[in-house]
Amino acid sequence: QVQLVESGGGLVQPGGSLRLSCVASGFTLHDYAIGWFRQAPGKQREGVSCIRSSRGSTYYRDSVKGRFSISRDNAKSTVYLQMNSLKPEDTAVYYCAADRYYYCSGPGSLSTGYDYWGQGTQVTVSS
Repeated sequence: QVQLVESGGGLVQPGGSLRLSCVASGFTLHDYAIGWFRQAPGKQREGVSCIRSSRGSTYYRDSVKGRFSISRDNAKSTVYLQMNSLKPEDTAVYYCAADRYYYCSGPGSLSTGYDYWGQGTQVTVSS
């Protein structure tokens, strides 16, 4: 049974940092693309970043490039999203998702068509 569990969200001041974790179980992490997505109140869910270790590829949406960094530890079946220089507009529920067929090579890899999703973790950036 595929399961994804996010953690690490919280309240942080503008300019601060958080590291989100996504623990995966029920499948081989190496064979899947893992994406991070977010959804702010009243807005559509949007892709933030993805990683696929079998291809050594990562991809980021423009608004987080240079501030967010995605990484994975296959031994721990965990994918991380390090978020630095956080802004109020980063406030959202953050989700991780997994899919066997995305390759994290372009904008299409941040679509919301991933097969498996976690329950999300809240990130609030506010002073």
